[in-house]
Amino acid sequence: MKAEIDPWGKGGVKNYDKICKDLGVGKFEKFAKKLSKPPMCIKRGLVYGEKDFSKIAEAIKKKKRFALLTGLMPSGKFHLGHMALAQQIVYYQSLGAEIYIVVADVESFLTRGISFEEARKIAIEEYVLNYIALGLKPSKCKIYFQSEGGNEYNLLGKIVANKTTLNELKCVYGDIDTGKMVSVFTQVADILYPQIKKSIPTVVPVGFDQLPHVNLTRDIAKKLGKYILPSGTFHKFMPGLKGGKMSSSDPSSYIALTDGPKEVAKKINKYAFSGGQETLELHRKKGGNPDVDVSFQYLKFMFEESDAKLKQLEKDYRSGKLLTGELKKYTIEKINKFLKSHQAKRIKARKSFKRFFK
Repeated sequence: MKAEIDPWGKGGVKNYDKICKDLGVGKFEKFAKKLSKPPMCIKRGLVYGEKDFSKIAEAIKKKKRFALLTGLMPSGKFHLGHMALAQQIVYYQSLGAEIYIVVADVESFLTRGISFEEARKIAIEEYVLNYIALGLKPSKCKIYFQSEGGNEYNLLGKIVANKTTLNELKCVYGDIDTGKMVSVFTQVADILYPQIKKSIPTVVPVGFDQLPHVNLTRDIAKKLGKYILPSGTFHKFMPGLKGGKMSSSDPSSYIALTDGPKEVAKKINKYAFSGGQETLELHRKKGGNPDVDVSFQYLKFMFEESDAKLKQLEKDYRSGKLLTGELKKYTIEKINKFLKSHQAKRIKARKSFKRFFK
């Protein structure tokens, strides 16, 4: 059976290798090895797949123009799952990327019923301030709202719609209502937006569930003829605290970047899924499984910079020498150390966020 994914965010992804094989996605590892000082999410394989990334790699190597387009869904708290994407944005900007960030307020209104006023508030308070605190700079960066797009942007959405048939949409998305249809056309226009003035290689870093949107955009760009087909990178989902998907509607599934030390400790101790054994005796005898342990995953992809330390933690946990409680304690310390610094940077970010809206 061919791999299926839900681009509307309701389902997770169980087999990334099968998706890569069935849907024509290459492994990103070969590019990650050649990148200079990438963030942990890239270096340690959270960014797992790619489509046509060679054009971006070539632009980076030869110091030529390239763009990065990403969107944010203003629907709730900014959490660790969002941070993995933000770190990619900041990293590619450091390599010379022109950054375009679209606030999907039209999509959030059509698919989730969030008002434009509320979407703007969430976008600024929960996303833009965190982006800046994580290192995003106003140079070569444009943040815009779908609802405030100019004439060229709105025209592009109509041209995109004219190049798509209902059967094509059903083939990609299955049953699709009119609200989602408008959302799709708007997303395609967003991905092509960096090329609205001049053709430029563009990369779209997204989760695997957004692959259908990238594929459709590439098909439409091919029909239009004037655009360089956008490239994509596809990251795995950062596990939620309970081991499933992070959900903005469930605070017990995520660590928010505005959480305080006590809240972080409570969430990790109470909710973080453990790869340890049921009893101390069994754990000492059989060891734990860091591959499913949420605390270890957070350390691996975000908080433990030392490869040697991470390797030792993994070895000790698998052998049973390191207990789940000890691993959680260490993770809490690492997260809270990061958040203390980050939240101070968020306060400073308020003074500069207006410079990002042009």
